Amino acid sequence: MSFTDFITDNGRIINRDNFIHLIQMAQADGRVDSGEMTLLHRYGRRFSLTDPEIDILIASEQSHLYRPPYELEKRFAQLYDAVQIMNADSSITEQERKLFRKIAIAGSFTEEVIPRLLDFILEGVREGLDEEDLFERFRKAKYLQKQ
Repeated sequence: MSFTDFITDNGRIINRDNFIHLIQMAQADGRVDSGEMTLLHRYGRRFSLTDPEIDILIASEQSHLYRPPYELEKRFAQLYDAVQIMNADSSITEQERKLFRKIAIAGSFTEEVIPRLLDFILEGVREGLDEEDLFERFRKAKYLQKQ
């Protein structure tokens, strides 16, 4: 099956690999529960994928483990992409917060940092900051340090 790149509302390209990462992150604990499945289908439809295409992608990723990128900037980029998708309907559900937490834990962020990190990225997304500018603010704010 061939997939093209997907374009978000603000013109940012999110490719098939990023959607695959979302699937892998949802599978990080070894299973995809019904809430995560619903979210994956909702996100996939935002990329103009059909439900059967989404199901095929999810099934094809059953045997692959999520391996977060090594570089902090790339891990941050995946979280940024996830928050953009989560915020597309201007509200973030508890299920989406749980998925974000799962992504962040897989990316080696600590439980202590995760709520602040979500708020930080969400605020940046809502302000219209691009990923690079927000990452620079993130690095300067030292969000990884304990408070």
